[in-house]
Amino acid sequence: MPASCRGGDEGAKVHARVKLFVGILIGGTAFAQSWVSQESGTKASLRGVSAVSPAVVWASGTAGTYLRTIDGGTTWRAAVVPGTADLDFRAVHAFDDRTAILMSSGEGPKSRIYRTTDGGTEWYAIFTNPDPKGFFDAMAFWDESHGILLGDPVDGRFVILTTDDGGVNWHKAKAPAARSNESAFAASNSSLVVRGTHDVWFGTGGTGGGRVFHSEDGGKSWSAAAVPIRNDSSNAGIFSLAFSGRQGVAIGGDYSKPSEKDRNIAVSVDAGKSWSAPAGDSLPGGYRSAVAYLTDRKTWIATGTNGSDISSDGGKSWKQFDNGAYNALSFASGSPTTGWAVGPNGAVARFKLD
Repeated sequence: MPASCRGGDEGAKVHARVKLFVGILIGGTAFAQSWVSQESGTKASLRGVSAVSPAVVWASGTAGTYLRTIDGGTTWRAAVVPGTADLDFRAVHAFDDRTAILMSSGEGPKSRIYRTTDGGTEWYAIFTNPDPKGFFDAMAFWDESHGILLGDPVDGRFVILTTDDGGVNWHKAKAPAARSNESAFAASNSSLVVRGTHDVWFGTGGTGGGRVFHSEDGGKSWSAAAVPIRNDSSNAGIFSLAFSGRQGVAIGGDYSKPSEKDRNIAVSVDAGKSWSAPAGDSLPGGYRSAVAYLTDRKTWIATGTNGSDISSDGGKSWKQFDNGAYNALSFASGSPTTGWAVGPNGAVARFKLD
């Protein structure tokens, strides 16, 4: 696939600081939400973020960069993994304040996995992509032991790697067949999502894409469903997925046309077996690269390079509440309204809900 189908470089955009506030009505109470900027200490383009708790968050990005905070973002420590200045860490998964895994995305051996168990003092190279045609897109973990990684198709099949020891060792698993010109996006580490102990979904783009794959057995077998999101070029398709119960939201669009709202969202009410496009004009305000669900507020949050939106009706209608540029977001487990977004030029912001 062309490099353009692998997430683009929205990091060139300047992060907008102007905030828009929107009130939503949930359970008879009005709430306002915003992103509150924090000083990250880096100008790297950030695409990976993993919120462990309201205090501990990790992030990752270009030029071998990773970040960590242990005080909720009051202070961030930015550093570079030694020997990786030419790598783009588009995914990070953190288990606690000391243990985290980084995944870089790039052609062939530039797709790698690193692991630390001491808060980033030392990093260990765990796995290097052995296929010169390969390209890693996203990774996710069901628990502290079991995880899965998605890569672009090689010889007609997507690449699926799994681990059962917390990311120390990775094994190639049987993967579903891909269509010609079908690939995944490495824009936010959320084109692949997991739930429970075995469920996993991933979305695709490119002119042969526009599908959501689902496995109920940890990636051993797969089904696929068509999704009415634009996939009219290598820049367009599904960039992010999120699920709550049987409800699902797929979001994306064309990253080269960030303000276009054309077919940038689809919703599911059967856990991803089928998808439909919401009716009406109240759709996300353009290309969106990440979506998440806030459990206790029963709301969905989407973000991209020209703003963020919120929905309180299952993704049927959306209101923009921020016009800043962000690539990815993550909400802390056990504290579902405590979240962070990251983006171009070292942009980091904490979610605020009043």
